[in-house]
Amino acid sequence: MSEVATSMSRNALTVDVEDYFQVSAFRKLVPFSAWDRQPWRVERNTRQVLELLAEFGVQGTFFVTGWVAERCPSLVREIQAAGHELGCHSYAHRLIYELTPAEFRADTRRALAAIQDAAGVGVHAYRAPSFSITGRSLWALEVLLEMGFETDSSIFPVRAPLYGVPNAPRLPFRIRIGSGELTEYPPSSAKVGFWNVPVTGGFYLRLLPCGLQTRALAAMARRTQPAVLYFHPWELDLNQPRVAARWGPKFYHYVGLSRVKARLQRLLGTFPFGKLSEVPSDGLPVYEVRSAATLRGQLVLVDGS
Repeated sequence: MSEVATSMSRNALTVDVEDYFQVSAFRKLVPFSAWDRQPWRVERNTRQVLELLAEFGVQGTFFVTGWVAERCPSLVREIQAAGHELGCHSYAHRLIYELTPAEFRADTRRALAAIQDAAGVGVHAYRAPSFSITGRSLWALEVLLEMGFETDSSIFPVRAPLYGVPNAPRLPFRIRIGSGELTEYPPSSAKVGFWNVPVTGGFYLRLLPCGLQTRALAAMARRTQPAVLYFHPWELDLNQPRVAARWGPKFYHYVGLSRVKARLQRLLGTFPFGKLSEVPSDGLPVYEVRSAATLRGQLVLVDGS
């Protein structure tokens, strides 16, 4: 392991377990009602991820969709048996701000039941589909707290078409909601001028130059700031069926797939990664969600420390 790696605080390696046709970019082309008619590749692809992580001795956090857990319970058990941490990635991979609180609660309850029934353990970490806890849906944090979740990794402190809370902290923090709290682990970004810019993970892992990503993580290491890396099993699948999408969604989904494995190998060989629950959480700043019960309007995170 490199000198940079040994000086780092532990980073989180996270995997969103969903199949290639479940992504938000294709939600209008392959609706939920058509999912069972698609060729499934999630089992094969997730096992590739497990093999890759085993090669580097890394255990991470796998956010599993309930739809996958219902149909592939043995896969959930394989993930757990390999020593990884399980999290919830919704049931039907619907954008949260397109749901009502009641719909979100029902979706999450069904997902939790599927994952916990498959694994026989409790699940206390959540990640929203496409990081869709935004200013329009911060009310979802209150629901997560009510349902017993302790950690979340859904707030991306950037500005993007489908997601983002640009004024949110870039590093892990605590969210106070009424008398309870959640620990929030944002995906990694860097401050560039007035903007937070994603530095690695998913689309950015595939698109951005690898040298830029390693330099960004090394800079975080020097400041003892933990990084949160995320990717999807379908990003290792070069032979996945092609969805006949328009240029934008097609580019977002397919660009750089051939680079993913080598880039993951480089990052895993350079920096130490572990489970989300292993990232140091003592002394984190505390923020409050105001008007969490409101369904509409921009909800603001306010320093509550």
